Amino acid sequence: MAQEKEAFLGRWSRLKREQRREPSPEKKEIQEKPPELPPVDSLTTESEFSGFMHPQVKDALRRVALKKLFSDPHFNTPDPFEPFSGDWTVGEPITDEVMASLNQARTLLFSDEEKAKALAADEAQAEAEAYAEQARRDQLDSEAKDDEPRRQDA
Repeated sequence: MAQEKEAFLGRWSRLKREQRREPSPEKKEIQEKPPELPPVDSLTTESEFSGFMHPQVKDALRRVALKKLFSDPHFNTPDPFEPFSGDWTVGEPITDEVMASLNQARTLLFSDEEKAKALAADEAQAEAEAYAEQARRDQLDSEAKDDEPRRQDA
């Protein structure tokens, strides 16, 4: 019973030979002539564009028809949910004060004079913060001395 079955490779080879003898349905369609196409100038968004997709239509004509179709604002608007479709050049520029506070801008964008000014400003700010911190500590120490538990009021 197993010998009655055709071997796999023999069956595959036979089917391939038979397939080559018969013209495929796709090839029959390709041999047809292309459909009658309207002039590209008369196309609108409601026009039928499927004729331009026929394999016998030249690529240049197909491209012109598709350009006509996609030039309509309905298709020509960017997707609002696409992150790279927006115009991100219309924002407000970074102010000089914010730019001066950016460490990366100091190292890459500033000249030597601007770097020196920014460094001096940072040192002055650090000194002012240190002075304010010392004043706060002194205030806390004086309040702690006033509230000593064993101290008697005089």
